[in-house]
Amino acid sequence: MKIQTNKVFEHLDNSTKRITIEQGGTRSGKTYNILMWLIFGYALKNKGKTITICRKTYPSLRASSMRDFFDILKEYDMYEEADHNKSNSEYKLEGNLFEFISLDQPQKVRGRKRDVLYINEANELYFEDWQQLIFRTTEKAILDYNPSDEFHFIYDKIKPRDDADFYITTYKDNLFLSKEIVAEIERLKNIDENYWKIYGQGQIGSSQALIFRINECNSIPPEAKFLSYGMDFGFTNDPTTLIAIYQQGDNIYLKELLFEKGLTNSDISNKLKFHEVERKEIFADSAEPKSIEELYRMGRNIKPATKGQGSVNIGIDMMKRYKLFVTKDSVNMIKEFRNYKWQEDKNGNILNVPVDMFNHTIDAIRYGLYDKLARPNYGKYAVR
Repeated sequence: MKIQTNKVFEHLDNSTKRITIEQGGTRSGKTYNILMWLIFGYALKNKGKTITICRKTYPSLRASSMRDFFDILKEYDMYEEADHNKSNSEYKLEGNLFEFISLDQPQKVRGRKRDVLYINEANELYFEDWQQLIFRTTEKAILDYNPSDEFHFIYDKIKPRDDADFYITTYKDNLFLSKEIVAEIERLKNIDENYWKIYGQGQIGSSQALIFRINECNSIPPEAKFLSYGMDFGFTNDPTTLIAIYQQGDNIYLKELLFEKGLTNSDISNKLKFHEVERKEIFADSAEPKSIEELYRMGRNIKPATKGQGSVNIGIDMMKRYKLFVTKDSVNMIKEFRNYKWQEDKNGNILNVPVDMFNHTIDAIRYGLYDKLARPNYGKYAVR
């Protein structure tokens, strides 16, 4: 069977080390080629092996490496419904077991041993997570990630090991990208030097232009007071986001409830019901009046956020008055906070204009925080 792969597959096929680290820019083919190797380079050459594919949270796992795994099987006409245990997130392939686990499933993380471990977006994990996983891995561990965080245990505790390989790949290593995608990535050169370094060149970035410094917490403290929900709409290219906002004195606590593309207003209403938002206040992007009106008619307590000239910077200033805490399971929000930054000119001088990227959850927070504390008049949407 002829398969299409790139150098990530070759790295793994030629590796003699216990650990392989694949650091790469966006669209370098890391995830796809690691999965290809796990299937064709390992599973089809062995019997009775357990291969674990892991990510921080189950929703992110399901939307990324799990989906890609089954897409590959179907692409090569290898998928068998009878071999797929959907309730346990497992698949049997040629006498081997593929299991999909996340860090929000502690019973699986601390469960049985495995032969091969693949951690997708490994820089989402903490060192304690890594230890629990590697202690139960007998043969091989594979990690991949975009290098957005310059201070991480991967660089201090894993990369220096003598039993670890380390590779960097970029979009140029993915020969199957369309010209349009390549052009989109290369536009980063003119948008932001740091983003280009990270997502274009696959290198560790660092910048003094980072807008927020956040703290992570395990959960919302019971004594914190609920303020509101903030929502930013998306569909094809951008996700719809929903953030729960709590306050305790000068501390603001944030929890990501929704970060998903392709949602209709009916889908959003159902998600709100699932998260038991019901009649609690939601402040949403006023640039989507039709969506707000439809959700309002569906019985949701949703209001248009106050926007206007300078509202982005005003909202940022208000957020900066507080110490921000983000729950550890809010992986998309944490990633955005780590990448949301001010524009810089060609000389590296920081401008008072945020880069219009990595702002979906942060926009939602601005809407909920500013509009709750400022208490503007919402007309027909006002609670009487």
